[in-house]
Amino acid sequence: MNQDTIQGNWKQLSGQIKQHWGKLTDDDLKIAEGNAEYLSGKLQERYGIARDEADKQVKAFEKQLRHH
Repeated sequence: MNQDTIQGNWKQLSGQIKQHWGKLTDDDLKIAEGNAEYLSGKLQERYGIARDEADKQVKAFEKQLRHH
């Protein structure tokens, strides 16, 4: 994953991230502060999915951002 894309735009992206994954809380996003690994861990926890699936979803989200 391109950490720079997520970290560099975290404040702008946090709203989109919350829309994309509604189970994430504002606190989750505040603590994550652009850390893709933490975000994956929270997705795993909130949605009850495997780590590889969470990583895959974060990567897909990041890829989608680059196409806009």
